[in-house]
Amino acid sequence: MWLLLAFIAVPLIEIALFIQVGGFIGLWPTLLIVLITAVLGSWLVRNQGAREIAKLQSTFSQLSNPTEPLANGAMILFAGALLLTPGFFTDAFGFALLFPPFRAAAFKWAKSRVNVQQFSMGTGQSQTYRPDDTVIDGEFEEVSETKRATHQPSEWTKH
Repeated sequence: MWLLLAFIAVPLIEIALFIQVGGFIGLWPTLLIVLITAVLGSWLVRNQGAREIAKLQSTFSQLSNPTEPLANGAMILFAGALLLTPGFFTDAFGFALLFPPFRAAAFKWAKSRVNVQQFSMGTGQSQTYRPDDTVIDGEFEEVSETKRATHQPSEWTKH
């Protein structure tokens, strides 16, 4: 039900904001703002996304809990989608998700609403590869046949 409401409300809010802003500053400045927010948002998403990937790799190498960098990465990805969507409401929410304190608050809120039953890291039982001692003796011969043309090359394949 909430998703349906969002799919109806967000476009209506965006249309209303486009009409209001466009009426206040004009068509071309409005379109320029939309274009600038998309370019700036893409740049910010790329930089912050790279930073979060580095943090995620660090948590993997230290075998620590990767939940927060994964959640931040998901929020940055969602922010990128919002910033590439034309509109002022989606841009505002997208830029908010790129603000680290806002992401931290959103993560804290989501964490308080999720009940984790079990969490474990690493592998339970390690398996090592032991090659079989069986040796199969054999001989080989390289075969290289020269291919003969079966037809004349076309004008497209001539060099």
